[in-house]
Amino acid sequence: MSQDWLWMSATDLGRGIGAGAIDPEQLTETYLSAIDAHPFRDRVYARVTHDRARAEAAAAAARAKSGHRLGPLDGVPVSWKDLFDTAGVETEAGSALLKGRMPVEDAEVLRNATAAGLVCLGKTHMSELAFSGLGYNPVTATPPCVNDEKAVAGGSSSGAAASVAFGLAAAAVGSDTGGSVRVPSVWNDLVGLKTTSGRVSLNGVVPLAESFDTVGPLCRTVEDAAQMLGALEGRRAPDLVDTSLTGRRFLVLETEAMEDLRDAPAAGFAQAVERLGAAGAVIERGEIAEVAEAATMSAILFATEAYGTWKHAIEATPGLMFPEILERFRGGAHFTGADFVHAWQKLRALRAAYAEKTAAYDGVLVPTCPILPPEIRRLERDSDYYKAENLMTLRNTRIGNLMGVCALTLPTGVPSTGVSIMCAPMSEDRLLRLGQAAASAMAP
Repeated sequence: MSQDWLWMSATDLGRGIGAGAIDPEQLTETYLSAIDAHPFRDRVYARVTHDRARAEAAAAAARAKSGHRLGPLDGVPVSWKDLFDTAGVETEAGSALLKGRMPVEDAEVLRNATAAGLVCLGKTHMSELAFSGLGYNPVTATPPCVNDEKAVAGGSSSGAAASVAFGLAAAAVGSDTGGSVRVPSVWNDLVGLKTTSGRVSLNGVVPLAESFDTVGPLCRTVEDAAQMLGALEGRRAPDLVDTSLTGRRFLVLETEAMEDLRDAPAAGFAQAVERLGAAGAVIERGEIAEVAEAATMSAILFATEAYGTWKHAIEATPGLMFPEILERFRGGAHFTGADFVHAWQKLRALRAAYAEKTAAYDGVLVPTCPILPPEIRRLERDSDYYKAENLMTLRNTRIGNLMGVCALTLPTGVPSTGVSIMCAPMSEDRLLRLGQAAASAMAP
């Protein structure tokens, strides 16, 4: 019976604990044993925090017995991407530049989650300094995709997704700057939530480009994503009761997001849109020119801030970095401060126009990723292929970051493909309600 726990949703595990059917200590031991015995253990987890997990599980068990649980996920074991500070445990963000970095306190979101009773299983591998959508990292480790062990898991929250997909965590916490929660979620058939920039605390989170960095969960269900968001923020989770798609208006964004789709992502997206329509949603299609215009400024906006953040550490010992990531960072050195300021002024205007053109819709739909996960061996030996696939991987997800919205990716039923719903900034509660109804409509 305990092995079944590895494949249950985080919220169902929490309900089992509340009902007295699941003991948090036994649950945590089940996960720790599964992690330690798994052939991909060291490709998924950078560090497993056995002692912390057991102590937190024991405390959760005592609360459950006394009837004083801290919340719906009290006693549920989850993983953390290796850019969230953990007191007394290395946090290296997938980079040799930060080797041995030892925080003295937990990140604020980890403190919030611990206060809600979640059990920390450990830190998961990631793309180096979070600057790649592929999840390939020859510096530390490259987690595999659950649907193809020879392929990458997606990045930069690669180990986060793999930990849930392989049954090694009930849920995971990652970050998303240009797609880093949504890409690994879609390739591993998970639900991934990109929150609005500025909504969830970044205190104690190793930065990439703080103007775009966001924190979000990777989960089995939309309900889990809602509960995890509540735990990360230290508040009640959004209410998902009585959701419906009837009469909801969606815009399929027919800009570059629909161009050059590979066969499987195209089929998955078409199937998802058809099922949403069959469930009562009103589906419209249209272009928004501001989206394509914003995409042309990605290098100025993302790379300049990322290089400005890491320039001194990188240039002190550039030989420690994976050359592809090093080159991507250095791309930000080619722009002036005036270029960067002008780009942000222009982006704010584009965001305002986008908000006006989408205000009449409940959500905007795009295929989460236009391609399937590439093979690891080809990424290893073909630099041009790496660059091209990385750009394609992040093309659609980056729309959400550029437009400053929140976004939720859902599995379509076609392996490693997803549909993303994007909503206005700070409307995560409404987005999750739409996502709950959409997931029900797409269920087989």
